[in-house]
Amino acid sequence: MFETKAGAEQDFIRAYGADGDWAQLFRRSTGYVDTALARDSEISRRFVTIDRWASRQAFEDFKASSKADYDALDARCQQLTRSERLIGHFET
Repeated sequence: MFETKAGAEQDFIRAYGADGDWAQLFRRSTGYVDTALARDSEISRRFVTIDRWASRQAFEDFKASSKADYDALDARCQQLTRSERLIGHFET
C-alpha cells in the first residue's frame, strides 16, 4: 500500500500501473503473471498494487537475478511516495 506525495499521483500511476515501469521490469521473468493498481475511492493519494507471480519462489528468484535494476527503479520511485507498507503475501 502506498500514499503518494501531493501532485505525484499521475507519475505514480505511470510507474506502478499494469503497463508501468514495474510491470515492464517484472515481464523479464517467466514467473510474472500481471499487475493491478487500485486507487482508494476516499483517499485519492492512497493506492494498492497487486503483483501476481506463478509462485513466491518465482518472485524471489526474479528479485535475486534482477537486484540492480530492481533497486534502481525502487530508488527512483521513492520520490513519488510519502509512505509504503507491505500488507502481506497472498495466495489464491
